[in-house]
Parts: sequence; C-alpha cells; structure tokens
Amino acid sequence: MKISVLIPAYNEEAFIYDTVKAVGFLPENKEILVVDDCSTDQTAARAKAAGAKVITLPYNMGKGEALNQGAKKITGDIVLLLDADLGSSASEARHLLWSVLNKEADLTIARFPPARQKGGFGFVKGLARVGIRYYTGIKAEAPLSGQRAMRRAVFLKVLPLASHFGVEVSMTIKAARLGFRVCEVPVQMRHKETGRNLKGFIHRSRQFYDVLKVLALAWRT
Repeated sequence: MKISVLIPAYNEEAFIYDTVKAVGFLPENKEILVVDDCSTDQTAARAKAAGAKVITLPYNMGKGEALNQGAKKITGDIVLLLDADLGSSASEARHLLWSVLNKEADLTIARFPPARQKGGFGFVKGLARVGIRYYTGIKAEAPLSGQRAMRRAVFLKVLPLASHFGVEVSMTIKAARLGFRVCEVPVQMRHKETGRNLKGFIHRSRQFYDVLKVLALAWRT
C-alpha cells in the first residue's frame, strides 16, 4: 500500500522543510509531492532539500488548482492532503491514515485543538458548517480543515476541486453526496493562525466569498 502525500504551498519557506521532514518519518511506503504555487521565496528549494518532489506552477493558481495539478502526478493507493505550514506537527497525519487503511472511513478530516489566539468571529466556519449540514446532514466541527486522507478512488471522484478557499467545503459535500463515509479525527496539529488584524480579515473575507460560491453552486447541482 502506497501513500501519496500532496502538499500545496505558496510562500511557505519558513515551514515547508519541517512539514516535509515530519511526513517523511511516517513508516508507510510513500511519495511526497509539493506543488509550489509560483512562490516568490525559497519554498521550492526548501521542499526539495527536505526530500520532496516539487512541481512549480507557472503562475499563482490558488490552492484548489494547485491540488488539481498535483493530482495528475500522484501514484499512491491512499492520498494524504496536508497544508504546508504544519511544521513538525505534520507527523500527526498518521491518525488520519489509520481509519482509511482499516476501511473504517472513506474520507478523514483533521480536527485541530482550539486556537491559541483569537482569530475571526466565526462567520466563515459557521457558514461552512451550515452549508455542509444542509446539503449532507453532516455536523462538521472542522469544515475548513485541509488535512485529509482518502483512498485514491475517492479522491478521483471528488475531482476537479473547487478553486481557492472553497476546496474543503466542496470536497466534503461531493464525497457525502456520492455516499462516501466522512469522519473527523482529533489531532494535535498546529499551523499559522490569522489574527484579528487587517491581513487576517482580508484572508477571511476571501474565504467567506469562496465558501459562499461553493454553496451556491451546490444548490444548482
């Protein structure tokens, strides 16, 4: 059984080396593919130094399209999606793999511990939760989590992935509508947290728009 670890990355030179190294310690037979979304820093070089295969996109396409491009290159039986900023906590991904390998779930989603600092006011997460529950009946605690594991057959069924920040919500809705078993798994992962500042609010406004777009499209389909 081979694991394909797919990591989209944009300007993550501070974290990508530790993220790749942490995944590299997982005992399973694996390939680690980093999709560098036309970073302007040393993300690609740092990923290669850590032992990952790297695809560099010709221009910035956003998270969803980065994953779509990476999907064309993977060869594993199980697909593990991880964000680039997990650092050493990426080793917690083993908890996502167990349920899939043991055929207890078709798609597992990481549920993080509570945030260490105050971020937004919960509008984006609330919208995502309501939308997922409306369309699928699933009560999602971590609707925006990008850390996911699934069989390759499941991954291929949910492609193409939605663009930008609508990826996770769209994936969950598609998988549930196709009858796949979706479950959340508690992990001790950490990543960068956006605070209550201008940059954080801009980020969350983009998320809100992308999630709303995905939910509107789901209504039409």
